[in-house]
Amino acid sequence: MSQTVPQEILDSLTRVDMPGNIANRREDETLEVAGLNVPVHRVQALVLGSGAAGLRAAVELKREGVQVLVASTGLFSGTSACSGSDKQTLHTAGTSNRGDDFTKLAGDLGSGGCMDQDTAYIEAVGSVGAFAGLQYMGLPLPQDRFGAVLRYQTDHDEVGRATSCGPRTSRLMVKVLCEEAIRLGVEFLKDTTGVTILKGQNENGEEISRGVVTIDRNRESNEYGLGVILCENLVLATGGPGELYRDSVYPRFCFGSLGMALEAGIEATNLTESQFGIGTRRTEFPWNLSGTYVQVMPHIYSIDDDGAEHHFLGEYFRTTQEMVSNVFRKGYQWPFHSTRMLDYQSSLVDLAIFSETKKGRKIVMDFNRNPLAVPGDKAFSLERLDEDVSAYLVNNEAQQDLPIDRLKQMNPLAIELYRMHGRDIEKEPLPFNVSNQHMNGGINVDIWSRSSLKGCYAIGEVAGTHGVTRPGGSALNAGQVFGMRCAKHIKSQEPLTPKLSDVAGVQEQIESVLSDIKTGLAVKSGPTMAEVRDEVQARMSDHAGYICQAEEVPLALKQAEELNLKLKEEGLKANLSQLGQFFQWRQTALTSEGVLVALEHYIRQGGGSRGARAMCSLKGEDCPEGRNVDLEAFRFIREKDEDKNKKIIVSFKEGKWLVREEAVRQREDTGKIFFEKNWSTYLTDGIYSDGFHHS
Repeated sequence: MSQTVPQEILDSLTRVDMPGNIANRREDETLEVAGLNVPVHRVQALVLGSGAAGLRAAVELKREGVQVLVASTGLFSGTSACSGSDKQTLHTAGTSNRGDDFTKLAGDLGSGGCMDQDTAYIEAVGSVGAFAGLQYMGLPLPQDRFGAVLRYQTDHDEVGRATSCGPRTSRLMVKVLCEEAIRLGVEFLKDTTGVTILKGQNENGEEISRGVVTIDRNRESNEYGLGVILCENLVLATGGPGELYRDSVYPRFCFGSLGMALEAGIEATNLTESQFGIGTRRTEFPWNLSGTYVQVMPHIYSIDDDGAEHHFLGEYFRTTQEMVSNVFRKGYQWPFHSTRMLDYQSSLVDLAIFSETKKGRKIVMDFNRNPLAVPGDKAFSLERLDEDVSAYLVNNEAQQDLPIDRLKQMNPLAIELYRMHGRDIEKEPLPFNVSNQHMNGGINVDIWSRSSLKGCYAIGEVAGTHGVTRPGGSALNAGQVFGMRCAKHIKSQEPLTPKLSDVAGVQEQIESVLSDIKTGLAVKSGPTMAEVRDEVQARMSDHAGYICQAEEVPLALKQAEELNLKLKEEGLKANLSQLGQFFQWRQTALTSEGVLVALEHYIRQGGGSRGARAMCSLKGEDCPEGRNVDLEAFRFIREKDEDKNKKIIVSFKEGKWLVREEAVRQREDTGKIFFEKNWSTYLTDGIYSDGFHHS
C-alpha cells in the first residue's frame, strides 16, 4: 500500500521559513582604539553561535533571568539550519513500548571509547527533559495514536532510539528555539563574527574569559567592522570546523570557533575523532545520503572522463545479494568504520568509492535503476536479500519495483528536499562522494560544559564530548542537554555585568587585533585566504581523511607547521570585505595543525584504526578483501582496547603544542544517591560544585 502525503505538508517540512525582522542590539558605549570608534556591548552571558545548541542555551539562560546576547555570523546559515539527511535524526532515550534504561543508554553512547562516562550518563538522563522542551516549543516530532514517539534504528544504534521530523529536523529545531528566544526577549547581534577571545584575571589570579573581539561584516560601526562584547560568561556554540576538509558536507564558511579557542590556549580533546560518510558534493548541494536514500538500494556506479559507466561495486562484493544488502546497511551504518571493511561489510562500499574517486571518476546513484548484478551472479531481486534487509522492506511496505518508488513509499520528503535545491532525483542520477561530516572531538569540557578557561563554556559540536563513535543524532541531543546545563551553571554563579574598568584591562588585546587587521591589509606578497584554504583542505582530505596512511602523517604535520610559521612571518593577505574570514582561515590552519599533532601522537603511541579512519600500514594486522581487486594497500592497524579508556588532550601555549593523555572520567555509583541524603545538596546549589574542573 502506497502512502500519499499532501504537497503542503511536504513543503512545511522541507521549505522551513525562519523568523524574520530580528533587530540588532544597540551598543552600550563606544571605545576609542587607536583613533577608531569601537562599539562595546556589556552582557552577563554571550552565546556565540545561533544553531540549535546555542539557541537552547540562550532560551534557558533567559528563563533563568540571566541577561543574554546571541551573536552570529549568519543567523540561519550554520549546520543546524542548513544540514541534514534523509530523515535527520534526534537520538534520545526511548519513550515508546517499555521505555528505556539510562545506564544502558549511557553505555551505548560511549561504547566506541574515549567518552567520559559521566558525560554519557548526563546526556542519557538529560535527553528526556531536552526532548520534552522541544515538544513544548512546537517541534513536530511524530507520534502514534497512543502518544508514543515513533522510533527507528540509526547508525551505532542497536535499540532503535532515533526519531525525526524529516530531512530538516535541526532546522525545525532552530526555528522553534528562535521563536521562543524572540518571545522571551533574547537579544541578537547578526552578521557578527567572534575573532578573538578576550582574557583577564580574577581576584584569585586565575585566567578568565572577558568576552570577544568581533567583526561586523557590514562594517556599520567603523571601517573595519571592529567591535567588542564584554561578558562574565562566554558560551561557544559555533559548531564544528567545517572548512578543514575539501570533501565535506558542511555548508560553506562554517568555520566554528575551535581555532579561536586554541589560539586562546583552551584545551581540546579527541581531535583525532571525526565522522565520514556518503553525501552529495559540497560544490552542489551538500547533504548526507544515509537512511532511506540507500535503503531503497539505488544503482551506484561511476562515470569516467569519456562518459563511460563502470559498475565498480561489482568488483568488490562476491554476490549481488551481498552487494545490495550492504548498500542498504549504509542507511544505519552510515559513518565509515574500519572494521566494516572486513568480511565484505558495509564500509567496503566507502573503500570502493575512495578507490574509484582516486581514478578521477564521478560517483553517482540512480534511483530509476535497480543495481546491476555482480558479474557472473544472478540479477538483483527483492526475493534475494539478506534477512534483515528483506524484513525492513516488508515492514515498511516498500517492495515496489524501482528504487524511486520504494523511496516515495518510505520517505517522499527525501525526494522533495533535492527538488527544492534544483535536482529532481526522479529524473536524473545524483553525484556523491564520501565526505567529512562531524568533528567528534573539540574543546575539553567538564560535566557543566566548562572549558579550561574560567568563564568560558562550550556546547554542541565545538565541545569534544562525543568520543570515537556515537549513535546518529546523539549530537543534536548533546547540544540540547548541555545548552540547558550550562545555563543552570551560569545562573548558579550569579554573574555580574562587567564594570567600566574592565575595558582598560582588555584594551591592549583589542589594539593587537586592530594591528593584525592593518598588517594583513598591507601584505602584498603573503599567502591569500584562497591559497590557505586549498592547502589546508587538500592536506587534511588526502592525509588525515577516513583512509589514512600512517607513515604519511608526520610529513603532513611538518607541512602544517611550515604553513603556520609562514603565516606568522609573512602574514596572511587580508581583504577588507572579508575580515572575519581573515581570522578564521588563520585559525583553521592552526586547527589543522592541532588535529595532526594529536593524530601523530596517537600513531606514535601505537594507536590503530577506529571510528574516524582506517590507519593504513604495511604493519597492519587486518586487510579488507574484494572479489576482484587487490586491497593490500589498505591493510590497517587494529585499535588497541586500552586506547578506548583515555583521551588525548592538546593545547597551544606560547607558540608550542602541549600534548598529554588523560583517563576518561568515570561515573559515580548512582545507586548510592538517595532523596533524603542528596536533596539538601540541590537546595544549596551544591550540585554545581560537584565533579571535575580543569586544574
